[in-house]
Amino acid sequence: MPTSPMPIDHTAIRAEFPLFEAHSSGRPLVFLDSAASTQQPSRVIDAVAEYQRHQHANIHRAVYQLSQGATRRYEEARATVARFINAAEPAECLFTSGTTGSINLVAAAWGRANLQPGDEIILSTLEHHSNIVPWQLAAEASGARIKVIPINDAGELDLAAYRRLLSPRTRLVAVNHVSNALGTINPVREIIAEAHAAGALALIDGAQWVAHGRTDVQALDADFYAFSGHKLYGPTGIGVLYGKRALLEAMPPYQGGGDMIERVSFTGTTYAGLPSRFEAGTPNISGVIGLGAAIDWLSERDFEQVSVYEQALLAYATERLAPIPGVEIKGRAARKSGVISFVVTDPPLASLDVGTQLDLRGISIRTGHHCCQPLMERLGVSSTARASLALYNSRDDVDRLADALAEILQQAGLRAAARAGRLQVDQADLAPRSQVFGSNSSAAPADGMNLNEVAGVEPAYPAAAADSPQAAADAIAEDFALLPDWPTRHDYLIELGERLPPMPPSLKTEANLVRGCQSTVYLAARRKPGSEAVIEFLADSDAAIVRGLIALLQRICSGQSAASILAFDVDGFFDRIGLDANLSLSRRNGLEAMVQRLKALARET
Repeated sequence: MPTSPMPIDHTAIRAEFPLFEAHSSGRPLVFLDSAASTQQPSRVIDAVAEYQRHQHANIHRAVYQLSQGATRRYEEARATVARFINAAEPAECLFTSGTTGSINLVAAAWGRANLQPGDEIILSTLEHHSNIVPWQLAAEASGARIKVIPINDAGELDLAAYRRLLSPRTRLVAVNHVSNALGTINPVREIIAEAHAAGALALIDGAQWVAHGRTDVQALDADFYAFSGHKLYGPTGIGVLYGKRALLEAMPPYQGGGDMIERVSFTGTTYAGLPSRFEAGTPNISGVIGLGAAIDWLSERDFEQVSVYEQALLAYATERLAPIPGVEIKGRAARKSGVISFVVTDPPLASLDVGTQLDLRGISIRTGHHCCQPLMERLGVSSTARASLALYNSRDDVDRLADALAEILQQAGLRAAARAGRLQVDQADLAPRSQVFGSNSSAAPADGMNLNEVAGVEPAYPAAAADSPQAAADAIAEDFALLPDWPTRHDYLIELGERLPPMPPSLKTEANLVRGCQSTVYLAARRKPGSEAVIEFLADSDAAIVRGLIALLQRICSGQSAASILAFDVDGFFDRIGLDANLSLSRRNGLEAMVQRLKALARET
């Protein structure tokens, strides 16, 4: 490890990342999603490429020199990891697929050997799903129970409540070092000490910490500590589980296979010692080598300087974003890492739309529930927009984000005003109230009431837009052929969504909620009265871009025969018009969920 750490020179650091050079023409890329995955410096990319080109061989099993060299590099990386987190010995550092794989290993292997009915596992409201679901599976298998540490409105753990949750039945406390959704830095040393005092073990999810502060598992006295390579400037698909030797040796194997055995026979098997016992099969050798290179690169910086730089950037980002009218920052903990989560409330703007609009301006952020749905429920939102910082970010990146966000909100306000104006015109063009509601003027809708909500008025389900789904799809494809790029297609979709037929609030029920979407989506489908073989539907979303996709789906399917809907390849159509390259997996899953609902109803006809 270098004796003289390098200072934080943002310009020099950014120059080490090829991605930014590749996107430097025109508007340089602003990448603010490092909490999901950091970019990789050239040194990491080169280390992996060098291994793949000139050094690749399977490890631990062959006598030839190429394999011996690969084995040496693999184990040298393990030693690098041990130094990085100050483990007592390299054998306490197991290579896994990532933080998720590490936590699942402990939940399955340690949990299977130790959890009994009535035992208790303590988690927190801040946890990522990967530190919730494995423990739910372990609890279901063992009869153990899960208890949850609440948070305050600032997004900080309620430590007094935590102490009340601890009991003689507590077997394990599993919390994150830093919240991926809010950036809250948890007092893990104190949490571990309290767990030990109660006779419990402690597992720390360090995925969001290890790139931002010095990690010393011995000083923390952590029993287990998990992290991922792709959040500390390394490759994806590689992670580490640290465990105290005595605990790991007492755990049964997690998986069986090659390299984790001592001797195998059909009458029984004996297992290898640490760390091989928990690394069955051929591992991610190139990922391990890349992880070692990433740690070497990061270790050349003084973590105190890293912290000072990132905290100053976080303070500046908060200073720029907080005053923007309509922006509400979620999570204002006293100790935070470089994460800002926010929602737009005035005008209301779905986080998905915020992220899409920023992407059109060359700014990458994360939107959604961030695999923290219980936390989103506690915050009273379905999702947030999240900007996360790293060493390659600067005040210029923050300025680009803040200026773009202010522009997006201004444009959204103008759109909202225009919609309100159009609504007044549309209502003025309606038939006289006596024709719609009868002669009793008291039956007229109150200001702001959806006309479809008035008793006795049937919601207007869209009729068929063409003779068949294929004909409607062909017409849409002709329109899209005139749109040369994603920005123009995006604007087209937004305009379509603004003309979406209204869906009455009475139809926005739990039964009509569509699962699997990044935004909130409702769909109410029915067989057309008087024509049982025809399907029609209304749908709506809180996200403007999804409303546009719904409008396309309505043109294709609503008012069409059940047989023609079943025969039409909706997914293939969205690929045909080029939207497959611009739809996130969650949006594609949401569309697929809507299509499946329509087809399920069609099959029943």
